[in-house]
Amino acid sequence: MAMFTPDQRTRVRSDLLEYAARDQRITGAAITGSAAADAEDKWSDIDLAFGLADPSDQPRVLSDWTSYMYQKHSALHHLDVVAGLWIYRVFLLPGVLQVDLAFVQAAEFRPLASTFRLVFGTANEPREFPPPTTGGIIGLGWLYALHARSCIARMRLWQAEYMVSGVRDYALALACIRHGLPSVHGRGIDRLPMEVTAQYEGALVQQMSTAELSRAFRVAVDGFQTEVLAADENLGECLRETLASLSEGLS
Repeated sequence: MAMFTPDQRTRVRSDLLEYAARDQRITGAAITGSAAADAEDKWSDIDLAFGLADPSDQPRVLSDWTSYMYQKHSALHHLDVVAGLWIYRVFLLPGVLQVDLAFVQAAEFRPLASTFRLVFGTANEPREFPPPTTGGIIGLGWLYALHARSCIARMRLWQAEYMVSGVRDYALALACIRHGLPSVHGRGIDRLPMEVTAQYEGALVQQMSTAELSRAFRVAVDGFQTEVLAADENLGECLRETLASLSEGLS
């Protein structure tokens, strides 16, 4: 099946906005994501946000819109992502077109980022969605490092690879925060200075063996330690000896 075209994406988005305008339960609609920033490319998905007059209507609205997506646009599958009071129902359409439909009560319908273009109705004052905290990322980083070490020692190679990659990814998330870039889902990694990302190339696992996993793990932990020190020097010093000890005794 051929990939969707930009024209097809535009037609689907226009149809959904027209459908929203006919839905009396919806008080406002906005285009979000790359389209709101005039930054779409041929890979971009559809991101729309809707305010609901009555919060108790949400289950029925979701049900009706889901039926519409399957019947009108031949959706193949969907899933929900919940963030605070927002529910993002994410659809996969033929041609690998992703459609994200976000619903929230009218009192909370507002821009959560700069990528928000109101199409109709009213929106409340902007409120930035709280970014991940460095403390939380650091905690997940050392947690993945502990499990990476035990998985390598237990010869659980695939799980070990998963954990090593996690340590690397959380270190890169900290690097993104340090450079003022988005830290969620790797969105800012490709905008990091080359000298930052270059040090993590060695943290990519090249083959499934304990020796290779141990090598990549050491690189990932070294990078993670560097970023922890940059984010919180006192915590970095507190964790330094323990993090350094994780790779000891590994082949």
